[in-house]
Amino acid sequence: MKKFLALLLSLSMVFALSACGGKSDSAPPADTDAAETGDSTPASDFKVGFIFLHDENSTYDLNFINAAEAACEKLGVEYTKITNVPETEECYNKAAELADAGCNIIFADSFGHEDYIIQAAKEFPQVQFCHSTGTRAHTEGLSNYHNAFASIYEGRYLAGVAAGMKLNEMIDNGKITADQAKIGYVGAFTYAEVISGYTSFFLGARSVCPTATMEVTFTGSWYDETAEKEGAQKLINNGCVLISQHADSMGAPTACETAGVPNVSYNGSTQSACPNTFLVSSRIDWEPYFEYAITAAMNGTAIDADWTGTLATGSVVLTDLNTAVAAEGTQDAIDAVKAELENGTRQVFDVNTFTVDGSKLDTYKADVDTDADYTPDTEVIVDGAFRESTFRSAPYFDLRIDGITLLDEVYG
Repeated sequence: MKKFLALLLSLSMVFALSACGGKSDSAPPADTDAAETGDSTPASDFKVGFIFLHDENSTYDLNFINAAEAACEKLGVEYTKITNVPETEECYNKAAELADAGCNIIFADSFGHEDYIIQAAKEFPQVQFCHSTGTRAHTEGLSNYHNAFASIYEGRYLAGVAAGMKLNEMIDNGKITADQAKIGYVGAFTYAEVISGYTSFFLGARSVCPTATMEVTFTGSWYDETAEKEGAQKLINNGCVLISQHADSMGAPTACETAGVPNVSYNGSTQSACPNTFLVSSRIDWEPYFEYAITAAMNGTAIDADWTGTLATGSVVLTDLNTAVAAEGTQDAIDAVKAELENGTRQVFDVNTFTVDGSKLDTYKADVDTDADYTPDTEVIVDGAFRESTFRSAPYFDLRIDGITLLDEVYG
């Protein structure tokens, strides 16, 4: 979640227009009645707008940009991209510009954009607004405002399996002892999305390397190459023998390459820059969601208030494994675990696989409806597992499980 981000890139808005459907800029947006009656709009008359927090230099935003372009080109619709939009009133201004320019549907990619996208949705009821990583669509009750996320915790778990296999190889080769199997993790903020991510990664690693432990440090920014590099180096100096991350720059991977420490990245492969240390990366593929939401808007059919992509929808993916670094048998292990996740015989947050303060949990209420005081409101342990991204699409896992040590905490 991209909350309270201090913008570190250019302050100027980069306004890039790509025309795929041969449509002029004067096209009016779809009217409100179309969304209610099921009237459809042809691709040649349909316009899509995208708002991105950063630009292609951010792995997070690049992942969205690539998916946006692919979906729009596949569907043959015209699209407009606006990059480097901060989490301020500027986001509302850009959303309003896109609506005034005739966009039928508008997407935003950062958590901190949510207030401003909701503001725009209320002002432009004839336009559909979709916001990734947000939490309020299911409580706002707006027919033209929607949230989306994916079960990326499953992808991080699978990446964790690759990490655990690498730890076992290091133990078997005598490079480390079993009690030295300590993972380091560079996170942006101490939010549920990051907690869910590093916990699922850790549980994946521990499922094959039971002596694994983890230390986590936070940078206080989603994109700060220097801070991420320094965070990774601190963890390496502290005895961490493998590093992963939930932050958006090449800082941590390049620190690992320099130090010769295996690395699991996020949102895309870093193998070309880090051929000697990159293992694998998990990411959300946003193309299936973009296709779904755009198609629904074109057809005048309802878009889910909360949409959660999965392994089955192709929304949660891993990059190709770097076989030059990965332990022997890693791909087979990943494939076997993936099959279990897909058929439901394995749950990432199975309460039998972790403890909190030495105790197993059989009940827990999470803050799903997200009021100002973050009051727990929903029982989320069902049939022996914490059900992440089930009661809303955005993560709400905030448990501090045993085996993971937070070196610091940053909330923005």
